Formats: sequence, C-alpha cells, structure tokens
Amino acid sequence: MKGGKSKGKADNKLGVKKSAPQTKKEKNAAKDPNKPKRPASAFFVFMEDFRKQYKEKHPGNKSVAAVGKAGGDKWKHLTDAEKAPYIAKAEKRKAEYEKNMDAYNRKQAGEADEDEESDKSKSEVDEEDGSDEEEEDDD
Repeated sequence: MKGGKSKGKADNKLGVKKSAPQTKKEKNAAKDPNKPKRPASAFFVFMEDFRKQYKEKHPGNKSVAAVGKAGGDKWKHLTDAEKAPYIAKAEKRKAEYEKNMDAYNRKQAGEADEDEESDKSKSEVDEEDGSDEEEEDDD
C-alpha cells in the first residue's frame, strides 16, 4: 500500500493532470439542434390532457409534484380501453419520429458523402490539370 501512496504523490509532483470529466454544458454543446426530439410515451400524452383538467379543478395548486402524483395514480387506475386513445396517439407520434429520424440520418450521411466526393473531385481535377500541362510540354 505504501507504494500506491507514493506513486500518487509522484504524479502530483510531476504535474501530471488527469482529464476532467465532461461538464453538463460540454455534453449539451455536442448535441445537434436539428435532430428530431423523441416522442412522448402514452403516459405523457395522457398527462398533457390530465394537467389541463387538474388545473381547472384545482386552480390554487401550484405544486408540480401534486399534479404528477395525481396523474400517476389516475393512470394506474385506468383500464386498457381508457388508455387506448393515448397509446394510439403515442404510436402515431413514434411513427412520425421514426420517419423524421430516417430523413435526418440520410441527411447526415449525405453531408458526409458530399464532403468525401468534393475532396475526391478536387484531387481528380488537380491530377487532370497536371497531366494536360505535361502533354503540352511534349508537343
């Protein structure tokens, strides 16, 4: 164990810096703002409607936790038939999201391919220009 402690001290004396973990700000900066957002689940689709109803019945209540707890309890007690419209809406949103993600991924792949093609075309043009000059010198 003594060796482990002295090694740690030696690293500090040598000025070796360990890489710091990324902060939340750095992680968020890497996200693409054009990327489609994930769709809400059936429960959250239900909560959109439930919040409106709850606020009408309890206008003085400002607690988000109370609304969430009441919504969760009501969702648990709903039958499958009562949940069906919310599940259908969630599935519709999911299908639309998948369609948007496919388009987004094709666009991302297209941009990468365009960059590679543009580099290739530049080098091909450069090579062709060089060969034309050599032919002119031969004549």
